[in-house]
Amino acid sequence: SKFVNDKWMIKNGFLSDVQEHKPWWWNIKVQKLNLSAPLILLPEVSCQKAIEILQEKGYDQAPVVAESGLILGMVTLSNTLTSVLAGNAEFSDPVTKVTYDQFSKIGLEDSLGKLSCILENDHFAIVVHEQMQCSGNGSSFTKQMVFGVVTAMDLLTFVSRNDKK
Repeated sequence: SKFVNDKWMIKNGFLSDVQEHKPWWWNIKVQKLNLSAPLILLPEVSCQKAIEILQEKGYDQAPVVAESGLILGMVTLSNTLTSVLAGNAEFSDPVTKVTYDQFSKIGLEDSLGKLSCILENDHFAIVVHEQMQCSGNGSSFTKQMVFGVVTAMDLLTFVSRNDKK
């Protein structure tokens, strides 16, 4: 069951580091990965346009984010093409029809150890940064901004380039 699974507990923020012999990179912050700015798609982009944009820019995946800043999910080139070819979506449909809405988020201040636990089950994590926004009437709220998308390859590349052994 999940409540006794240490990896699930770490991924969901209920436990901190539980490994006894952590690798040298375990406590380094996600912000050290030097991720490039992500390509973000708005929800009204059509499936056809999403495919064109991803291919043109050389991306395999992109977060879908509403103008309000709400992260709706992730669209991948392969899932979009598969859905259209299988008849589950039309080229003219909005990209939200083929968007994965199950995804993990991780903050810039979180550790690479936590990221590693997430990437054991997920293909990617969306890196977010929280910002406080204030309106003219004095009210304020926290908004999550997409800072990047991180994969196991990004973590592996960082570790291999900076290997301290």
